[in-house]
Amino acid sequence: MERREQLVSVAFELFYRYGVHAIGINRVIAEAGVAKKTLYNHFSSKEALVAATVDYRDRQFFAWIEGRTQSAPDELSALYALFDALDDWFNEREKLIHAFHGCYFINVSAEFGDLNHPIHQQCASHKRAMLGLITRHVSKLLSDEKTVATLSEAIATLKEGATVQAHVMGDLKAAVKAKAIAAELLNARVKH
Repeated sequence: MERREQLVSVAFELFYRYGVHAIGINRVIAEAGVAKKTLYNHFSSKEALVAATVDYRDRQFFAWIEGRTQSAPDELSALYALFDALDDWFNEREKLIHAFHGCYFINVSAEFGDLNHPIHQQCASHKRAMLGLITRHVSKLLSDEKTVATLSEAIATLKEGATVQAHVMGDLKAAVKAKAIAAELLNARVKH
């Protein structure tokens, strides 16, 4: 594994499990087994490293969710597959992404609370991309733009809420519950 990639992977693991501000650069260096100079050859600051971990998780998470939804036989099944994927993740049945410690983007954006901070903006960009993925599937089921937007927002909110419930409340059935609500919303609007 290339040094930069190794640093990002190790930093992500530590930041995701313990929090960005709780982990110092020296811990990342020690865990990665590199010299401080190596870290600073690749990253100008800890914030640059954090930004790289957000990008890393964004690519990893998005590819995983897209893979799970694209393998579904139809658009309705793709939306349900989103919640099935979350259920697998919450319950440690998913091997393609890291063990569940909440949403990395929510966790990191809370540590960089200024809405205009570049890292906070990176996290928000991930959430917009996830809404875009949901909207693409919903727009293939319905034609009315307002209904597509409203339903997409509702499904995205259910996804986010399930993630928070699973993490904060330890509710490992949160994705199953959210999927049932999404099914009610979708079945009320989609002609079978």
